[in-house]
Amino acid sequence: MSGPLRLSVVLPLGGELPRLLETAIAMERAGVDVLAVPEAYSMDCVSLLGFLAAHTSRVELASQILPIYSRTPALLAMTAAGLDRVSQGRFRLGLGASGPQVIEGWHGVRFDRSPARTREIVAVCRRVWRREPLSHDGDLYPLPLPKGRGGSGLGKPLTLIERPVRDRIPIYLAALGPRSVELTAEIAEGWIPFVYVPELADRVWAEPLARGRERRDPALGPLQVSAGGPFAITDAPWPLRDLGRERLALYVGGMGARGANYYHAVASAYGFADEADRVQELYLAGRKPEAAAAVPAGLLEGTSLIGDEDYLRARLRAYVDAGVTTLQIDPVGPRPLADIARLRELVDAL
Repeated sequence: MSGPLRLSVVLPLGGELPRLLETAIAMERAGVDVLAVPEAYSMDCVSLLGFLAAHTSRVELASQILPIYSRTPALLAMTAAGLDRVSQGRFRLGLGASGPQVIEGWHGVRFDRSPARTREIVAVCRRVWRREPLSHDGDLYPLPLPKGRGGSGLGKPLTLIERPVRDRIPIYLAALGPRSVELTAEIAEGWIPFVYVPELADRVWAEPLARGRERRDPALGPLQVSAGGPFAITDAPWPLRDLGRERLALYVGGMGARGANYYHAVASAYGFADEADRVQELYLAGRKPEAAAAVPAGLLEGTSLIGDEDYLRARLRAYVDAGVTTLQIDPVGPRPLADIARLRELVDAL
């Protein structure tokens, strides 16, 4: 890649498998560098990632995200090593906390201590990939499980049987809250923020990123940042930007209760506090169409990459200046592959 940005696309949930595979292969040919697969509470993403690994050759494959509560640390490490093997070293392990609606409602697991849990999981994964005997003196994941924590005393510090393709698979953490972002800047190869406006991001995350980077191991290299939004090349941007209203209303208004919604907090920190309160009030009252209509135009524009080529050149520069290294796009225009191919050219010309 000659330009300063890599291109990533998150594949949509659902759809017929042959059509999804056709789309993935076409995106790889059009210049996409990373294909990310979500999980949420749909089909697991691991199966699809393995399927895509067998039918692609260049594009990186990423989980976005595997929730940290639904698999043990060792299973996450084994899964990542397996996907890295079948993709011949093309896998990114995307991890995140998700939220209590999914973790407690779908998995039946208590949603708690996500930064501490993330720290221990990352440490265990890297130990497994280095094929070191797996012992871990953690509050949440003591390994082997001792008798005092409910174990039989028979557990042994085992070593991964097979040698992985890489002993350092990149870990990207989806994080928004200050403690989680600080942790990400300290221990992860990459960061996946959401509702990201490059010109305003420092208002929210400059301090936690700086604190985390102060403790960052230089061996990790610079923190990679994967951010973006809906994308199309068009001379009439607003009909397509308006397509994002329902999604932003869901996150800003409905992802968590009042006072416990990070997306609402981010929108407020950007300068949309009154509008975010209104969206949340309407959404929690069940007035979802009104909540969508109340999403401010500035937030819709700031979180999207929809416009003509001159507009997009300016937006690309804003993302680069903000430190973004992977531009994550959600193609929403009528000619997505042509738009991606042209975006590839614009990125490489930066």
